[in-house]
Amino acid sequence: MNDLTFVILRLAAGASMFGHGLVRLPKLNSFSQWMVGTFEKSMLPKAMVTPFSYLLPIAEFIIGILLLSGLFTKPALIGGSLAMILLIFGSCLIENWEILPSQLIHAAFFAVLLQFSANNTYSLDNLFFNK
Repeated sequence: MNDLTFVILRLAAGASMFGHGLVRLPKLNSFSQWMVGTFEKSMLPKAMVTPFSYLLPIAEFIIGILLLSGLFTKPALIGGSLAMILLIFGSCLIENWEILPSQLIHAAFFAVLLQFSANNTYSLDNLFFNK
């Protein structure tokens, strides 16, 4: 993978995460209520779903900003991967099979980017930390 390909994929993943967080943050309470309602009949207790429903948009927003800027790229990719793994597990628990392809694609993006993170030339990481 060359540097330009890497930055295009990093920006695409970053835009997706940033966009998810951006639209959810202004309506955080209603997003949380929706998620808690969605998991009402799952085996997950409300005490686990509620904090996750508030943290997810914040994590998406921060991960998106970090990937768009190329700052702390590896930790952002790992964080994004963990978020996707949790979302995939949650989707399985509520048998929401339709959303799985999107979540798996995000996870694959994060894994590929992590594998080729040496190509992170066009980034704040490269500017600040590779002197």
